[in-house]
Amino acid sequence: MSTPSRRRGHDPESVLSIAVGVFNERGYDGTSMEDLARALGVTKSAIYYHVPGKEQLLARALDRALDGLFALAADERAATGPAIDRLEWVVRQSVRVLAERLPYVTLLLRVRGNSATEQAALERRREFDAFVSHLVKEAAAEGAIRPDLDPALVTRLLFGAVGSIAEWYRPERGASADDVADALVTMAFDGLRG
Repeated sequence: MSTPSRRRGHDPESVLSIAVGVFNERGYDGTSMEDLARALGVTKSAIYYHVPGKEQLLARALDRALDGLFALAADERAATGPAIDRLEWVVRQSVRVLAERLPYVTLLLRVRGNSATEQAALERRREFDAFVSHLVKEAAAEGAIRPDLDPALVTRLLFGAVGSIAEWYRPERGASADDVADALVTMAFDGLRG
């Protein structure tokens, strides 16, 4: 006899996807295993067939967002050439990661360090921020960024803009990830004045 979750057609990926939707709607701390079971249409015990608990679902979800960012940081295009070109590529790819993994990135942007899992995710996020900050500093040292702009502030503003996309971006509304990335890069790297 199959488990209830198998009868309902759930696999670990669908369990994770639905859990992330519930976490984003109710907040991680405000979500109980009962809430997850209800959203999945299974019993609480059926969830444990796929995952040891809620914290592991959170860890998998946060890794999904962070792994996308670290994959682009490890890409050759982020490592060779003028720093300003590498920075632009990283910004563009970050928008794409956000669009492709929107629910997971949204969850990542909402964590506050309330658990060991959240703290580990925040530490990884700081590592990525340091990578970007280094690119900005390199671009400034190469003379590609105005010398009157603080590289730390530039980093925060760039990735604050990228992160804000999670609050309003909905692909079904027409703008593609490339459209959003183009607009952000044009605004940030070329300025708004025509």
